[in-house]
Amino acid sequence: MCSLIGVPLKTIKINRVISNFLNTKNVTQMLPSAMFWNASNHNFLIQNNQKCSNTNNDSFQLYSLHDKNFVFSNIRRKSFSLSSSKKDVEHKRSRNIGSLASVIVAKSSVSIQPYLKLMRVDRPIGSWLLFWPCGWGIGMAASPGCLPDLQLLALFGLGAFLMRGAGCTINDMWDKDIDGKVARTKDRPLVSGQLSQWDALVFLSGQLGLGLLVLLQLNWFSILLGASSLGLVITYPLMKRITYWPQLILGMAFNWGTLLGWSAVHSSCDLSVCLPLYTAGICWTIVYDTIYAHQDRADDLLLGIKSTAIKFGDRTQLVLSMFSTSMVGGLLLSGYQCDQTWPYYSAVALISAHLANQLYSLNIDNAADCGKKFLSNQRVGLILFLGIVIGNLIKKKEDKPKVEQ
Repeated sequence: MCSLIGVPLKTIKINRVISNFLNTKNVTQMLPSAMFWNASNHNFLIQNNQKCSNTNNDSFQLYSLHDKNFVFSNIRRKSFSLSSSKKDVEHKRSRNIGSLASVIVAKSSVSIQPYLKLMRVDRPIGSWLLFWPCGWGIGMAASPGCLPDLQLLALFGLGAFLMRGAGCTINDMWDKDIDGKVARTKDRPLVSGQLSQWDALVFLSGQLGLGLLVLLQLNWFSILLGASSLGLVITYPLMKRITYWPQLILGMAFNWGTLLGWSAVHSSCDLSVCLPLYTAGICWTIVYDTIYAHQDRADDLLLGIKSTAIKFGDRTQLVLSMFSTSMVGGLLLSGYQCDQTWPYYSAVALISAHLANQLYSLNIDNAADCGKKFLSNQRVGLILFLGIVIGNLIKKKEDKPKVEQ
């Protein structure tokens, strides 16, 4: 028998639902343990590894999600809907309200709006997170006492915008079959039918073509280095079906710009500087994208999608603190190898404080909090970039040895 604690809600006819639910034979046979109704978050929590559903119009789907975390996935009835799911979706949609990018997309013509949404123009955070490692590499490679090459920064900014959009298109083409089953992604253009797979493929060809034009503005070493990252971009969306570490692959792809930015300046890579910086960036990506993935943890578990959010579970804050420490260590080593000065190390100290506060106050069971913490990582990239630039400006210019005639 199911032991049920109910709290009446105005939004649903709970009494009739419970009555029908308890009268269903399948329920009493399949659920040997207690089920609890949590009125604070409007979610059913069930301590069982089985699915429970009845055959009437009132349809229940109850799933076990993790060893200690169980979430009621879905209740369907013609006369009601759960207000919690509506609030979650409304929150996720409201995060971008008021931003210039979302306004531009909202006011664009009907014919191009699906393409802008496909490349996430209304959510520019991804482009920034892709650009900052490029800026770090370019800034680190600048001559002592000089600003980074502004033309290169602009070129990499355009490249980050184009390639982030291309990555989103690839991701949506791979994930069309599962995006419709996740609350956060069910309105994407390919799922909603606004665009077909062929439309997306043609659009992707254009995106990659423009990205190639940007890449061709660099030296040959950088062209080959940049082209070699395409494999990571294409395969990343598949990793969530294979491994619990897709965030690692994302980190390798998103921080390739640390290597590319340096090589764009020097036509080579100084691994003593670039490798610890690249590693720090990967650790950073694992931190922020694990936080981001906790927003979809319930849906991902139901669909069999893997992520570090599921892998780490209740140990998320502890494990991410280790990656944060590794990130700071990589930044310190890279700065030391590059003879950075006190503004750089001050920026690293600020980043350390930000990450510590972020993880200390993180609530992995609150999608709104996870979304807020994820967005705050844009500041991490900016702080480090400013630290690199200012620290480089006060470096003493190296005296070039005079060549005897």
